[in-house]
Amino acid sequence: MKTKTSISCVLLALFLSLFQEVFSQNQYVLDGIVRGDTSKKQISIVLTGHEYAEGGWEILETLERNKIKASFFFTGDFYRNHEFEPLIKAIKNNGHFLGAHSDKHLLYCEWDDRSQLLIDRYTFSKDLLDNYSEMKRFGIEQENTKYFLPPYEWYNENISEWTRKLGFQLINFTPGPRTSADYTDPEMENYISSEDIMQSIWQCEFKDPNGLNGLILLIHIGVGEKRTDKFYKYLPDLIKGWQKSGYKIVPLETLLGD
Repeated sequence: MKTKTSISCVLLALFLSLFQEVFSQNQYVLDGIVRGDTSKKQISIVLTGHEYAEGGWEILETLERNKIKASFFFTGDFYRNHEFEPLIKAIKNNGHFLGAHSDKHLLYCEWDDRSQLLIDRYTFSKDLLDNYSEMKRFGIEQENTKYFLPPYEWYNENISEWTRKLGFQLINFTPGPRTSADYTDPEMENYISSEDIMQSIWQCEFKDPNGLNGLILLIHIGVGEKRTDKFYKYLPDLIKGWQKSGYKIVPLETLLGD
């Protein structure tokens, strides 16, 4: 009996080891997923929107022309903006993922010290669920869109935990490429041109031993009038470069092994 028990324990340990290996391929920062499996030459594109959407139709056309599925994360204010309804419906009808980005685009924690929360759990939960209420008008149910991308792409472990307890998984962009700064305009100190953003992507591929494998690349669907150098116009060339380098651009669910 003791021998059988020992064998069972060994088999159980082996199973758990294999289970952990299979399901721990994604990379996390503060309990939020920021990268997929780095052993696979796969990339996923995510787009966020709150106030602006001037790049929406052009981005959608680029994705359709290249037969690529992306993931769109919008705030409740974006979903309730009647001007954006035709675009949202087209995104949904074309089979892209639609997710939540908070209802009012709240800042959750201090910029200088992200451990310091600026909201409480009730405020967070109500705001996020209000976002999902707006999504429901488009036939998007909570159980079918479990990924949540926080506003400003800024969060801490409390936010990740609260997200998980509501039944969702927090995700964020992969650190390195500067695409999340595509909203900046020349009046800002942190302004970066689209050409420099492109260079940052290929520099990351060169410096990272895993290249761009598992990359979650974030861009904004619109950035307003102050920035005329729109990065989304570089998307066709970026896609072509990725494909030439052997990368597959896959849906977020595929990248994360859902």
